Amino acid sequence: METLSDTRRTAAFYDVDGTLIRTNVVHAYAYYAINSPAMGDKIGKTAGLLASLPLYWIADKFDRRVFNEAFYKNYAGFTEDRLVLIGEEIFEKVIKPNIFKGAFSLVDRSKRQGHDQILVTGALDVITKPLADFLGCKDFVANRLEIKEGKATGRLLKPMIAGANKALWVRRYAEEHGYDLDRSFAYADSGSDIPLLSVVGNPCAINPDFKMRTTARAYDWPVLNLD
Repeated sequence: METLSDTRRTAAFYDVDGTLIRTNVVHAYAYYAINSPAMGDKIGKTAGLLASLPLYWIADKFDRRVFNEAFYKNYAGFTEDRLVLIGEEIFEKVIKPNIFKGAFSLVDRSKRQGHDQILVTGALDVITKPLADFLGCKDFVANRLEIKEGKATGRLLKPMIAGANKALWVRRYAEEHGYDLDRSFAYADSGSDIPLLSVVGNPCAINPDFKMRTTARAYDWPVLNLD
């Protein structure tokens, strides 16, 4: 006998950096900084990034939201059009070549099983959209820069997509779109994404860091290496 739960849609929610791709948001910005067409801009942004790396590392370990608030200030002053162009270029030059080989088969198998594919990432929307289109995902959520008078302020719009906020977003999204989380899947690599995996009935650790691997073992979650 078919139940109400059986008629609701299911989804596969994916973290991106470290899960589906080898690179992260720092690599993406570094590519732009190093390849900036203006020499002065290139030197200044590259030097600034290198000087800030220790701070970013500490912030990331302490709280992913603190990292995001500090890191995305690098994009202050960028016009909307420039952000879109940068996003497309970074996808082609940085993201696309670094998609894990196993990611394609994972996503393809999930599609064939009837699950909607949804990316949940702390990267910028202008960088995530080309990846979502390339993988054939139904939807995605990513961080969005505040734009005033046509330029980015360096601040992120709410909700900030990081840590436990990913889990909150997935819960709300599932309620609004009629997804059955008990029969849905989630994939992530970082210990900061343990809350994301915890909201679905089928969590899976991908290329896990120490914290994620330890938690996966404790709760008997599947562990996959997509490289």
